[in-house]
Amino acid sequence: MENKGIIGIRMLSSATSVPGQGVGSAYMEQVSLVKEQKDLFRVYENKEKGIAQINHVHTVNPTFRMKMDSHHVNVIYVHFLPTTLDGSIKLPPLAFSIFKKYVVSTYKKADEIVVVNPVFIDPLVELGCKRENITFIPNYVSQSEFHPLKEEEILEGKRKYGIDPTRFSVLGCGQVQTRKGVLDFIETAKALPEVEFLWAGGFSFGKMTDGYKQLKEAMEKSPKNVHFLGLLPREEMNLVFNMASLFFLPSFDELMPMSILEAADCGKPLLLRDLDLYPGIFFSHYDCAHDVKGFVEEIKRLSSDEEAYLHYQEEAREIASFYSKEHVASLWREYYPRILRKWEGKKKLRFEKSN
Repeated sequence: MENKGIIGIRMLSSATSVPGQGVGSAYMEQVSLVKEQKDLFRVYENKEKGIAQINHVHTVNPTFRMKMDSHHVNVIYVHFLPTTLDGSIKLPPLAFSIFKKYVVSTYKKADEIVVVNPVFIDPLVELGCKRENITFIPNYVSQSEFHPLKEEEILEGKRKYGIDPTRFSVLGCGQVQTRKGVLDFIETAKALPEVEFLWAGGFSFGKMTDGYKQLKEAMEKSPKNVHFLGLLPREEMNLVFNMASLFFLPSFDELMPMSILEAADCGKPLLLRDLDLYPGIFFSHYDCAHDVKGFVEEIKRLSSDEEAYLHYQEEAREIASFYSKEHVASLWREYYPRILRKWEGKKKLRFEKSN
């Protein structure tokens, strides 16, 4: 007799194989959250033994694509669009074109798509994916891992990293890439020598990184108030977020930045570039500017105007509240049973045998 009470879900991902990627953080948080829903789901990761009815593909590896078959409801997590690869990695034009086509075909092969940002939905439909098979479920950050620390812990961290505790400090975070706005980060720092600028992250893809030579040279020539901390262990990041007075992300293109959610959970005001996607996911709960001149003006204002600083600190808490663990858990509890019911009659699903 088949036991259809608990849904088996196989998480397929290589997201944690490259350090310093937000998608790796998102994967760990999502899997941990679903595992907690033990009354509904049983989770298997990659080659872990067990019978699953749903394959949830987190990264577009060819080996995971091959596992999309008629014995599973195949879900793919869309963390990026082919167009967002520009400015991230550098490949020969032909190889880049082939890879983009491969990504699109992989998305279209899946039965269901989960997007981390609602602005992805229309572009995916334009690429040939069916709108009725696309669901928006946002990322979330565990507040047990990212939260405000006591002042003495923060001071100890600043001593460890050589940060002047008397100065206003600004943190940027992510892979060192052209699209992340690292060059504008450095230029902003040059205009504000009295402010400490920290960047957590490095060249996750080495020399394949788009703009590698220019970025490496700029980092080497950056002023003394800029501190590139390199790739850091995830468990170190809560301290690093807490060391900052302000979180500053000047990216030219983003998806659903985990670092913004992590900073918000640590109670840090947010200064972002005025990208079109942010109002749809962060509403009006952040400060923004368009270019280096604007960034300089806003950092000056937030470092000198306590009322403005406290206002954006409270706005960041609104983001942390909206993307709460409880809310996102309820979305996954609804999603997996719904798609299983939707596809059950069309798939040759396998279930655990009951005693």
